[in-house]
Amino acid sequence: MKFPPKTRVQNPFNCISEDSPDLLGQYLELFSPVDSKGRYLPFDEITYRIPKGLDEDLVWSVIKSAREKQLKKLIEIGEPVQACHYYLTPTIQKAMSETDRNTTTASLEWMCSKIGEEKHLEYLLNDLIEDEAISSSQLEGAATTTKIAKDMLKRKRKPRTPDEKMILGNFKMMQFTWQNRHKELSLDLILEIHKVGVEDIDDDHYFPGVLRNSDDVEVVDADGNTVHTPPPAEGLEQRLEKLTEWTNQAHDDINSDSYLHPLLKAITLHFSIGYEHPFRDGNGRVARALFYWYLFKNDFSAFRYIAISLLLKQAPVKYGKSYLYTETDDMDLTYFLDYQSDIVFRAINEFKNSYQKTLKQEAQFNNWLWASGLFGKLNEKQKTVFQVAKNKGALTFTAMNVKDNLNCSYNTAASVLNDLVALGLFEKKKLGREWVFSIRSQEKIIESWES
Repeated sequence: MKFPPKTRVQNPFNCISEDSPDLLGQYLELFSPVDSKGRYLPFDEITYRIPKGLDEDLVWSVIKSAREKQLKKLIEIGEPVQACHYYLTPTIQKAMSETDRNTTTASLEWMCSKIGEEKHLEYLLNDLIEDEAISSSQLEGAATTTKIAKDMLKRKRKPRTPDEKMILGNFKMMQFTWQNRHKELSLDLILEIHKVGVEDIDDDHYFPGVLRNSDDVEVVDADGNTVHTPPPAEGLEQRLEKLTEWTNQAHDDINSDSYLHPLLKAITLHFSIGYEHPFRDGNGRVARALFYWYLFKNDFSAFRYIAISLLLKQAPVKYGKSYLYTETDDMDLTYFLDYQSDIVFRAINEFKNSYQKTLKQEAQFNNWLWASGLFGKLNEKQKTVFQVAKNKGALTFTAMNVKDNLNCSYNTAASVLNDLVALGLFEKKKLGREWVFSIRSQEKIIESWES
């Protein structure tokens, strides 16, 4: 990664006019915060896109001059205190629009209403809640596979390894942020989120709910190189208190110069925790949990089912670089906001696609039920579980997780599953002391039904 120069030409167009007047037009074309494709590029990506014959330092100075005219102050963090600024890129604006249109509590209720009386979407949503907990842990290094992790959470079995403990902790942390979404942010709440997320994994390593009191914490890349040294532990508590005050401050007056969209504040909170690194370990998980908490607090309930870490873990180097670009370019937070906004935009679309797929598959499933004559033989709960299984919303079922998802008694849940076995739709096997149910292949179901 190539860092921007520490000093730059203060009056680049004066230099160009004096030394290379014939190139003035080409430099003027670059006088914009973003490139021709709307990208807010960092220095190391700009350098290999520079037109032949133009000076690298002058190009950077021209672009920086254009950006500085439009950057807005966002927040002050760190020690020594540094002011973070941002520019509203096309990507950020798209993400804010998608957030407003598709993730509010009202839009989620509308989506559920489109399903009608079926409970498939509700069951699917319960399954999606697990994705962020699992992927966030895998982003931090948990080696457990998604399949094993989902099995642990669905069957509510005790974790067997530190990696499984990490995933269970993340799941509890996400549940905790949802349950405490109506509270004001405080230092105590941040400490409690950390404690809920990391307790009982390795307490001697994590120190659950306790701020670090030394400066021997650093962030390293995959090769062991130090990429971030957090601000000193001295004054950490006061800086976090200042962060909570900023978070609790009202920025929702759209007619005010201080207006900030909740998505921008949530991403800024995410960055600030990662930058301060207030704990010995688990900082990334807490930062992402607080991102969700702030969106929950502002009535964007659908984010409960939108897993940003699922996409972040696909390109962890880019995630890390978005921090570095900000830190090495005068705390220009645009890089981090832009990258996270792209992740949010894609994650919302994944959520929408899952919903559309659910609607389509439900229609196909109902047609098959009518044509086969099986529809009349299934009650509502059986239809729900069978449809979830058919569409791979869940791979295995137990009486306990069906009881929780359908909000019914244990005996009713067991009857639902056993009746599906009797109808030739499910099969079951004993795993330890528990019966685990799964859908049969389509060929076996048709063969069983037609025989």
